[in-house]
Amino acid sequence: MLDQVKDYYGKTLQDSSDLKTDACCTLDQPPQYLKKVLSQIHDEVMMRYYGCGLVAPEQLRGLHILDLGSGSGRDAYALSALVGEQGRIVGVDMTDEQLEVANRHLDYHRDAFGYKKGNVEFHKGYLEKLDELGFADNSFDIIVSNCVINLCEDKEAVLREAYRVLKPGGELYFSDVYADRRVPKELVSDPVLYGECLSGALYWNDFINLSKKVGFADPRLVEDRPLGIESDEIQALIGHINFYSATYRLFKIAELEPACEDYGQAVVYHGTIDQHPNVFELDQHHAIQKGKVFPVCGNTWLMLHESRFKEHFDFIGNWDQHYGIFEGCGTAVPFTNSGPSAAQETEAPCC
Repeated sequence: MLDQVKDYYGKTLQDSSDLKTDACCTLDQPPQYLKKVLSQIHDEVMMRYYGCGLVAPEQLRGLHILDLGSGSGRDAYALSALVGEQGRIVGVDMTDEQLEVANRHLDYHRDAFGYKKGNVEFHKGYLEKLDELGFADNSFDIIVSNCVINLCEDKEAVLREAYRVLKPGGELYFSDVYADRRVPKELVSDPVLYGECLSGALYWNDFINLSKKVGFADPRLVEDRPLGIESDEIQALIGHINFYSATYRLFKIAELEPACEDYGQAVVYHGTIDQHPNVFELDQHHAIQKGKVFPVCGNTWLMLHESRFKEHFDFIGNWDQHYGIFEGCGTAVPFTNSGPSAAQETEAPCC
């Protein structure tokens, strides 16, 4: 399938208007600070963008970020503005045509952001084989990816490599496409369905289990939306399956448990994370208001305490007493239409 994917994104698609579904499109409006950054991205880079989410996590200044499937470079260049001149962005992609566009505008974006020296570089390679690019263990603070892992045949290898190159306390923050059931093999082999980010999509529960298998013990859903399929031809082939664009954050923290356990812990947010003065939304179930004692499970406590977010919180409690599973946690299909704002009224949300 690799050659078919290269052809689809290098030759068949010339810009985002050629797509037959909205699977590889970002429909959500970015926040104002990100709009300002995106307005500085070169038009050719924007035209060849095929992402499905906003992969700009919080508190990025000075960090070293890896973009898996960087394409024409839109996300990489946006992140280069957010990390600042002392940060560094490394993009990896396998499609020559996309890399050519990305590399063509290195100087343009260095000048647009007012940097003396560029902080972005792109490499040709495969996401399953980051070792072949010489990326060392524990070398990146954050990994992002935008609607690309579904195009990889060996998704376990991609996640395993991501876990390997992340620093302890780092995170894989990425948007991708998921299905509500396993896609039949005969549809997976269809080049258009695969190129449109549909038939390569993981069944959501397979993704959860695969993430845990490679070390990401507690995947957190940040946001999601159902996908629209406007093509009658594609609808006839695969319309019996529901697809979702979803953004997850996966932390590399060895102590995380496979379930959300209650130790009577809580956190208090200082309101000091960039662009989030009043509420910090860790994920779809955790909208943490400034100054308010917010009960959390042990995993959430660790995600905040062992990551770049530690300095922005007070931490209450310890591990001396276990109270069982955190109330409300279950195993239902995670995707909804509610979004993270729906969690703001919840005192003790499911983790």
